[in-house]
Amino acid sequence: MTAVGKSLHRREGPDKLRGVAKYIDDYVFPNCLHGVTLRSTISCGRVLKVEQDPAFDWSEFTVATAADIPGKNCVPFLQEDQLLLARDRVNHPMEPIALVAHASRERAYEALAHFRVEYAPEEPALTMEDSLRLRRTIYPPDNVFKDILISKGDTAHGFAGAHVVVEGEYRVPWQEQAYIENNGMAAYFDSDGTLVAMGSMQCPYYVHKALKVIFDLPAPRVRVIQTTTGGGFGGKEDYPSVLAGHAALLAWKAKRPVKIVYDRTEDMAATTKRHPAKVRHRSGFDREGRLSAQDIDVVMDGGAYMTLSPVVLSRGAIHAAGPYACPNVRIRARAVATNTPPNGAFRGFGAPQTLFAAELHMDKAARTLGLDPAELRRRNILREGSVTATGQVLRTSVGMDEALEATLQMSRWPALRASCEKWNASSRKTWRGAGLAAVYHGSGFTGSGEVYLASKAGIALTREGRVKVLAASTEIGQGTNTMFAQIAADALGIPASLVDVETPDTAKVPDSGPTVASRTCMVVGGLVAKAAAKLKAELAPRGKFPNTQAALRRAAASLCAGAPQREFIAQYEKPAEIQWDDRTYSGDAYGSFGYAAMVAHVEVDRSTYEVRVLKLWTAQEIGRAVNPALAEGQIIGGSAQAVGYALYENPIFRDGRMVNASLTNYVIPTAPDTPPMEVALLEKPYRHGPFGAKGLGEMPMDVPGPAIAAAVHHATGVWVPKLPILPEDLAAALPA
Repeated sequence: MTAVGKSLHRREGPDKLRGVAKYIDDYVFPNCLHGVTLRSTISCGRVLKVEQDPAFDWSEFTVATAADIPGKNCVPFLQEDQLLLARDRVNHPMEPIALVAHASRERAYEALAHFRVEYAPEEPALTMEDSLRLRRTIYPPDNVFKDILISKGDTAHGFAGAHVVVEGEYRVPWQEQAYIENNGMAAYFDSDGTLVAMGSMQCPYYVHKALKVIFDLPAPRVRVIQTTTGGGFGGKEDYPSVLAGHAALLAWKAKRPVKIVYDRTEDMAATTKRHPAKVRHRSGFDREGRLSAQDIDVVMDGGAYMTLSPVVLSRGAIHAAGPYACPNVRIRARAVATNTPPNGAFRGFGAPQTLFAAELHMDKAARTLGLDPAELRRRNILREGSVTATGQVLRTSVGMDEALEATLQMSRWPALRASCEKWNASSRKTWRGAGLAAVYHGSGFTGSGEVYLASKAGIALTREGRVKVLAASTEIGQGTNTMFAQIAADALGIPASLVDVETPDTAKVPDSGPTVASRTCMVVGGLVAKAAAKLKAELAPRGKFPNTQAALRRAAASLCAGAPQREFIAQYEKPAEIQWDDRTYSGDAYGSFGYAAMVAHVEVDRSTYEVRVLKLWTAQEIGRAVNPALAEGQIIGGSAQAVGYALYENPIFRDGRMVNASLTNYVIPTAPDTPPMEVALLEKPYRHGPFGAKGLGEMPMDVPGPAIAAAVHHATGVWVPKLPILPEDLAAALPA
């Protein structure tokens, strides 16, 4: 192989560095209008009246309401419960009620002040606790979007025989994705009536599905094109469907192109975030420190509409027991409705919430049992042949043991802990501590999700003698285009320089599923390799595949038969050994898991109680690193994002509305806050992944939170069972 395993330069890098990459706000559409949104100012209640000021000159403006929608007034995700525009009631602050477009963005915003909305407010449910006790139904039944029960063995028997039982409750908040580029979409209608939407997104076919429903159009009459996207982290999985619907509705009514680009405050206040969660653990251990029983209760806040909450909850529930073998497990998980803006996808997709609780709880158990945290994990971690909480037997590519030991060795764990304790005995200014966490993370969609998606990806040979990857998976900064080119190149035996990657455009590429769930490399990359094998079989069944552009051009002359290109498509097929029962939540939850461990070294100021991360060490087992530099970059970037989750990012909500919706008072880590990191890539190839690759992008988000929280405990002696760990939390927990 000449491409896979090599750190080839990322393909989109030069254009971004030179400032020539075109984001949606860089596109100039002739005769374009700018759209803005009139939003609810109350948490919930009936809308009695929406009036436009008759003294204001509306002649230059286009106004759209729910009455203008030609198809269904909904944005279809897992359910059709979320309205594109509110009609007779609103369920959260910032819910869209009407849209305005004008040639001047400033004038469009000015018009919003000339609406008058009259409400009949109702009692809101603003917290998970409110939702579970409120008699008024936000969402039937009983304000619960999804209720999951995972059961293995006999927990009553397991607790009866336990030597020690450890209990704890852990909480995590919302988290803002804080992508560099705000949400933005543009829409227009072609001369043949085709609706075209362009913008910053992760999942073009999600937007395509929504626009078909909203405008009652057949699939060929809707086209969705991804533009250069400045980050997503899950925040551009579902919400672009809402924004595309708004831009398209204004374009339909105005008969002109319309662009809507949010400013930072609107983006943070109105769009989806990570689900807040409350997790309770009760764990039994025998005399040797081995788990005998786990009873776990998870509640997540879904916000006002379902969006993706059931699948976020699903991944969270499956990972809630942590990467540990336990014979008796009960996990109950619920996602509930509240009168806050809907929550959605965020890197890790439910697992960071429940793994924070699982890992900090293991540290608490180690303290109770009088064991070193590393030793307790050694006695319980999943290994080849272990059985997970869902009853999945881990048969191959199980790297938890290797990841744990490599991390401990890199950090010199015993010596590091001892040095912290020595420091604390002598320093009057700071405390120091070292904490450990171990996680696993399923690659791809949960359970039967990949079967449901039935994803397709392809390879094309062009008349010019180049190979083109055809997939709807989007490049959002993680290196997708580079990785696809490497896989296609080695699958065909040609230089990567001969491989292009088509722009995700629903008129040009098949539906390869969403760019989420650590599936792009393993699942879609696997389809690219299979499609390449079809081309290879067609072009060189017995001989050598042409490996120069001239030779490929000669081969294409006959293969393309006058067409611009010849395409070969592969569709996902479930490996025969994967068995999953959606009804009982049992079986093979994922085809494979990635495994990671991390040690965090922290310093706590004894006067201000500020926590500073001095260094992170992590080993992550990912099957095969298609591009080691990009893989390491994913781990460093995800870990930095998780440092923010652990220490800085504190969203403040009042009456259901985010009140610190700006980057001046919603604090994310900057370069000085990002600690040095030592990263080890471990490889235990997965036979169903391309060249052995598994998922990678989400797992780095899982480990820093609990590792840092454990290090803070080692430094100060107090447990802070929540994120973020703020100075005021430590001040309250420490003795006066």
